[in-house]
Amino acid sequence: MSFSFFKPSRPKTPQELAKAIKDSLMALDTKTVAEVKALEKALEEVDKNIMTMRTMLSGDGEVEPNMDQVLQLTLEICNEDVISLFIHKLSILGWEARKNLVHSWSILLKQKVDSVCCCVQYMENHLELLDFLVVCYDNKEIALNCGNVLRECIKFPTLTKYILESPSFELFFKFVELPNFDVASDAFSTFKDLLTKHPLAVSEFLTTHYNEFFEQYEKLLISANYVTRRQSLKLLSEFLLESPSSHIMKSYIAEVRHLKVMMTLLKDSSKNIQISAFHIFKVFVANPSKPREIRIILAKNREKLLALLHDLSPGRGGEDDQFEEEKEMIIKEIERVS
Repeated sequence: MSFSFFKPSRPKTPQELAKAIKDSLMALDTKTVAEVKALEKALEEVDKNIMTMRTMLSGDGEVEPNMDQVLQLTLEICNEDVISLFIHKLSILGWEARKNLVHSWSILLKQKVDSVCCCVQYMENHLELLDFLVVCYDNKEIALNCGNVLRECIKFPTLTKYILESPSFELFFKFVELPNFDVASDAFSTFKDLLTKHPLAVSEFLTTHYNEFFEQYEKLLISANYVTRRQSLKLLSEFLLESPSSHIMKSYIAEVRHLKVMMTLLKDSSKNIQISAFHIFKVFVANPSKPREIRIILAKNREKLLALLHDLSPGRGGEDDQFEEEKEMIIKEIERVS
């Protein structure tokens, strides 16, 4: 005869778990400050359900996840509108629950049900959630969590394209200079992914919004903040010089205002910024089809530029042969320009 009064509870099915997560998240709406105990209990229930979700999606370290359950849970989370709750309730959740939720999101987005990434499809049908996540950089409590969720979304070109075209994209020019270093750095990581992960989408965006974008970007390049100047200069090289769409670069190096910014950065007090600026400046000079205005600026500033370049070195304790070769080529080109 068994004297066990407590039988282990049966694990929830994916359908039951998705419904339990939804119900527990929605229960947070009914709790007010006057019901502190009830709110604490509701948050505990959310924590438990999100932890169960994480285990079902990624295993427990000993048992691998059941892929049929993973796919079923993914489908149910989409069907039950749980994703919207995940995002809107993030600020209420505790640190551990947010961490588990972000981890789970990275797995959910990749799941394909009948060859469709249904979580990506859900986001495509609820694009306002992407704007909500961007704006969350203004809330330092959840900014890093939202940044992680955004960067997972940005791995998919349709979602990247939406953010680039959305008015919320302009907020990144503010967020990357926020006084909180961790939040500003995270915002820059997301900004960088938006401009480098999907070159075709970026090329289309820059073609349409060329003037507005570079007018804003120039402010980052001449920022009083050293980290902002250095990061934005490095990023410019990545999405401009390494882009498969050469027409954006050709437009950029044909404009005097951009040349003047690079000439200013060649005089920066930081050696690293000088070197990074040189690698963009040299493209203006080496351009065989330099517009007349560019040639005039180079000729007018010839002596100052030559003095700057002669003093410029990689500063790594030894000669960088490739750098010196490129520098000599640019010096000769500036000497010839008229």
